[in-house]
Amino acid sequence: MFELESIINTSPYALDKEQKSLLYHDALHGLTEHHYQSCGAYRRLMNTLGYVQGKKMRPEDIPFLPVRLFKEYDLRSVGAEETVKTMTSSGTSDQRVSKIYLDKTNAANQTKVLTKIVANYLGDKRMPMLVIDSPAVLKDRSMFSARGAGILGFSMFGNKVVYALDEEMRLDLDAVESFCAQYQDQDVLLFGFTYMVWAYFHKALLSAGKTLSLKKGTLIHGGGWKKLVEESVTNEAFKESLQQVCGLKQVVNYYGMVEQTGSIFMECDQGHLHASIFSDVL
Repeated sequence: MFELESIINTSPYALDKEQKSLLYHDALHGLTEHHYQSCGAYRRLMNTLGYVQGKKMRPEDIPFLPVRLFKEYDLRSVGAEETVKTMTSSGTSDQRVSKIYLDKTNAANQTKVLTKIVANYLGDKRMPMLVIDSPAVLKDRSMFSARGAGILGFSMFGNKVVYALDEEMRLDLDAVESFCAQYQDQDVLLFGFTYMVWAYFHKALLSAGKTLSLKKGTLIHGGGWKKLVEESVTNEAFKESLQQVCGLKQVVNYYGMVEQTGSIFMECDQGHLHASIFSDVL
C-alpha cells in the first residue's frame, strides 16, 4: 500500500498537476485496496458498485462514497482494540454525527500532514497561543469532535496556551487581556472555529465595549460558515470586523473535514483555498 513517508518531506505545494495525478493514481489505488480487504461493509458496497479488486482505476473512476454513510454505519478498517481515537463531526443534538476511527499510525500521520501544511504558512517557530474556545472540549482524549481535533492539532504551533472562553463558554476577559498585555509586541497565534470566534469572542468583545491590541497576531479559523452565512456575514466582513476589534496582522480561513482531519485547505492572501499534495478536488 502507498506509504505517507514517501512524500512527507516534499513541500506541500511543490507538485504540478501531472506529478500530483501520478501520485494519486498510485495512492488511491492502494488505499482503495486496503479498505476493500479490511472493511467488510466497504467491500460489499464496492462490489455492488461494480468495483473489480486489483484493477487499477483512475481516481475519478473509483466509486465515490456519500459522506453521510459515516453517519449511518461504523466504517472501520482497524479492529476496535487498535482504535486509539474516534473523530466525530459537528452536529446538533437531533443529528447523527460522522464517526471516523483512527489507529495509532493513522492519527500520527494526520498530525504530520497538518504540521507540514501549516508550517508552510507560519514557519516552524512556536508562538504564544490564544485558543478561542473552552478547555472543556478536550476532556475526553479518546473521543474527539472536529473542534477538539483542531485545537489539539494547531496547538503544536503554540506555547503558553491560553483559552479565551471558560467552561460555560463565556469570554474570560481577564485571561484574554492578560495574554494581550504580556505578548502585545510578539508574534502570537489565535485559533478557533469560525462561528465560535464570531459568536463567543467577537460579539462578546463588542458587548463589553472592548478592543484588544494584537497587532502581531495571526488568527487561523475554519468551520461553522453555514451559521455565519445565515447571519449574512461574508469572509471579508469577518476579517474586517476581527481586525478592527483585535488589531490583527492577519486573518486566515481554512476548510477541513473530520473525515480527512489534517489534510486541510488553507487560504492564500487572495482569498482562495488551496489543495496541498495530501488532498485534491475532482
